Amino acid sequence: MKHYRLATLLAAAAIAILPATAGAAVTYPDPQPITGQQIIHDPTVIALKSGGYVAYSTGGVIGARTSRDRVQWDDAGNAFATPPSWWYDYNSTGDPWAPDLSYRAGRYWLYYAVSSWGTNHSAIGVATSPTGLPGTWTDQGKAFTSETTDAWNAIDPALITADGKLWMAFGSYWTGIRLVELNPTTGKAIPGATVAQLATRPDAPYAVEGAYVLKHGAYYYLFASYDACCAGVNSTYKIRVGRSTSITGPYADSTGKPMLAGGGDLLLATHGRYIGPGGESIFQDKGKDVLAYHYYDGEDSGTPKLGLNTLSWTRDGWPIVL
Repeated sequence: MKHYRLATLLAAAAIAILPATAGAAVTYPDPQPITGQQIIHDPTVIALKSGGYVAYSTGGVIGARTSRDRVQWDDAGNAFATPPSWWYDYNSTGDPWAPDLSYRAGRYWLYYAVSSWGTNHSAIGVATSPTGLPGTWTDQGKAFTSETTDAWNAIDPALITADGKLWMAFGSYWTGIRLVELNPTTGKAIPGATVAQLATRPDAPYAVEGAYVLKHGAYYYLFASYDACCAGVNSTYKIRVGRSTSITGPYADSTGKPMLAGGGDLLLATHGRYIGPGGESIFQDKGKDVLAYHYYDGEDSGTPKLGLNTLSWTRDGWPIVL
């Protein structure tokens, strides 16, 4: 329910009215300073084998940014020159949303969603590349789909390898975050595979989406975006996290509250000019886990921008943002 063209996001942000206060008390670190092209939405970032970094995002034909040092970011066009024709089965403009980038089996894999606002007639597609750079992607078609008869929404993909198998977390509103096993050769869902449920909210409209799953120590950690995005400075997005000893759950927060009952420790929320952080992903860089997300800049008419923070871990194994 959240994604639409970046132009629409910027227009909405530009006309939004700043709230009377800057938001919650400053209890979270600011994102690390970056320069260059900072505008982004739903970022997925990776440190390339060839050196440097690439980020893909909602907007354009999967918008791309590149960096040599993770500080200066440059516009690098789009993953694809034109939308694959099948995208138009899901929206009239062929817009993709919320990509996920990973490296596996000697090549880069880019997953993304195509859908329309407010419907779960949706599809997650997959493309592969030898370099991970824009203009080198070969689309492989649909990896997983949902229809209006399903209880889930096939958007916001996030890949993880666990227990020798390949899995994809996904979901937005409807019944929340789901998980399905993929064929590691094709990168597509195994026909007839069970669709597990990982997280939801007890109250309509079940506002949880944008999942990312990370293995750390003995646990799998489920990060998700709660509440409303895409409203500029009026966005209420925030990132919560729970964990499980099994990839399929059950996930719970540090108090033991299940994420299937709305649980989740608050990891990052509005503070100062940094409004509505979410759309998160995590990548490894120089032995550290780095959280990538967008926030709406309260000092720049709510423009969505790239946030990067290192994750650290407490003694009892919970992530904290540095």
